[in-house]
Amino acid sequence: MAATGSEKQAATAFYVSTPIYYVNDAPHLGHAYTTVAGDVLTRWHRQRGEKVWYLTGTDEHGQKIMRTAEANGVTPQAWCDKLVEEAWKPLWEHLNIANDDFIRTTEKRHTDRVKEFVQDLYDKGEIYKGGYEGPYCVGCEEYKLPGDLIEDEDGVKLCPVHKKPVEILKEENYFFKLSEYGPKLLEFYAANPGFIQPESARNEIVNFVKQGLQDLSISRSTFDWGVPVPWDDKHVIYVWVDALLNYATAVGYGANQEKFDGTFPANVHLIGKDILRFHSVIWPAMLMAQGLPLPGKVVANGWLMVGGEKMSKSNLTGIKPQDLTSHFGVDAYRWYFLRAIAYGSDGSFSWEDFTARYTSELANDYGNLASRLAAMVGKYYGGTLPGATAEGEAEQAVQEGLAKAVAIADRKIGEELDFQGGILAVFDFVKQVNGYITEQEPWKVAKDESPEGKARLATILYTAAEALRGVAVLLNAVMPDTSQKLWESLGAEESLGALSDQHVQDAGTWGLLQAGATVTKGAVLFPRLEEKPA
Repeated sequence: MAATGSEKQAATAFYVSTPIYYVNDAPHLGHAYTTVAGDVLTRWHRQRGEKVWYLTGTDEHGQKIMRTAEANGVTPQAWCDKLVEEAWKPLWEHLNIANDDFIRTTEKRHTDRVKEFVQDLYDKGEIYKGGYEGPYCVGCEEYKLPGDLIEDEDGVKLCPVHKKPVEILKEENYFFKLSEYGPKLLEFYAANPGFIQPESARNEIVNFVKQGLQDLSISRSTFDWGVPVPWDDKHVIYVWVDALLNYATAVGYGANQEKFDGTFPANVHLIGKDILRFHSVIWPAMLMAQGLPLPGKVVANGWLMVGGEKMSKSNLTGIKPQDLTSHFGVDAYRWYFLRAIAYGSDGSFSWEDFTARYTSELANDYGNLASRLAAMVGKYYGGTLPGATAEGEAEQAVQEGLAKAVAIADRKIGEELDFQGGILAVFDFVKQVNGYITEQEPWKVAKDESPEGKARLATILYTAAEALRGVAVLLNAVMPDTSQKLWESLGAEESLGALSDQHVQDAGTWGLLQAGATVTKGAVLFPRLEEKPA
């Protein structure tokens, strides 16, 4: 039985990948959704103290890219260079994506290794020459099964993903013996039930494979924008075989064995559900054929919907992330999509929902709590954090609440990829702390000049500050800039060091924030929103 990424030893990297994205156009919210999710997941594991490797990149070969470049009057390579440098890389920087590598499939470090991989399969007898005719979607870069197609009102056969007519292609190709791997794949799925997530995606793939697999055409001869087949330069390697191999070539396959052994296979492949079959059928079969270990998980997120349609450039619902970050801010953007939509499910975006959640949860609950605490420490203690000497049941409840939030968030985000559940656990705790402040009424306690009153006020404010210290650690992966501002406002860096060095699993340890720290009232964490732009 093939090994999986989940069985790697602790000394190896926690390796997460996004899909490599087609550069036929600029990125939209759907691309950013997956990439932010991967960034939050890998930041979380880094803050566990683990070695991490986060990979993203661009898919630059294939007929779709070639046609787009031709339509724009440039070469495919010039088109890819322009889009990558002017759109894709700048967006990931704008969204504070901390990827360790950015792979482009036109890079020599990739194309050379792709040729070697395919040549090895050919030499092993896993690839043969044959002919094929069938419906082909250029948008998916995939031959479609007749049963997968839908029809328009005129009876024209359409791709179910892009809603565009398919082309009937007939060409001589090379084929990978995918059909032989059906039983092996089913055995692997049964032995590794968490390999494909969510459960609905797993069921879809198991049923698909049980129906029997067809051999996979792994070359194209009707165009030349791709990696040449090494033994027959009249063909180029099928773009999906080329693309999937990025997960191996980016971490040293065939070039740096030490890096490869310490990273591959991926613990988690994050993908969109429309490319599920490639990652959970074709990719593991290719790895089996080459005797390489299989990934730990393939996790398919749902579609972002606008007006009931999947968000994409082809149906004109593609929205630029900058359209939202310019209004709500980058951290709020990173937070919103993972908080509002259960990862793995389809979700609808609306400006109104974003605005309501921002105002209620970020500005009123979280931001206002931080502002009130800083203001009270400044007013009653000149900005110096007092110590807690009069703790009671109310404080014990807050301490238990933080420990609970840490345990739930660490499990849900770090292990289950339930970003929504983890974020909600933290914000439930924020609500608990707000309730604690409201019930304890420190503004009234401040009027009590007795030693007991002074001790009580100090304890209330220290408890709120220490609670926010834990929140800053827990939300650092999701909202790094805001968390850093809060960390500095609490004076935590003086005694505890950098926020990035705080381990999330230790965030619930009570009493880490030192009395005497300088608490400052900085800029508002979540400013009041201006009117929605026209």
